Amino acid sequence: MPETFPRSAFDQIVVNAADPPGLARFWGALLGAEPVDRADGWAYLPAAHGRPRISFQPDPDPASGPVRLHLDVRTADLPAAAAAAAGLGASPEGPPVTDEQGSFQVMRDPEGNVFCLTAPGGRAR
Repeated sequence: MPETFPRSAFDQIVVNAADPPGLARFWGALLGAEPVDRADGWAYLPAAHGRPRISFQPDPDPASGPVRLHLDVRTADLPAAAAAAAGLGASPEGPPVTDEQGSFQVMRDPEGNVFCLTAPGGRAR
């Protein structure tokens, strides 16, 4: 019988970033959160409204290889959210997609990290 992992709780999401304060400001504007800068070069968005804390740690190396994890951001108005995200420095990757799970738009944040804007219609993406 496999060993069981001690009871644990989800703590935070950590994103490597060339410019942690800048990326925290982008995500703070996107999610309606006030970013906090730390003296050690890190920045974070405090946990709120059912969202865990999101931290941004300094990492000068660009991301490489295929993306294995991304964040989904739910919105009621996919076209408006995509336009607003683009105004903050994000870029769309391909056209919006609708499938049996709902609609989504793949985006890249200012440092190239992938995220999806998702719209209602069942469990989107």
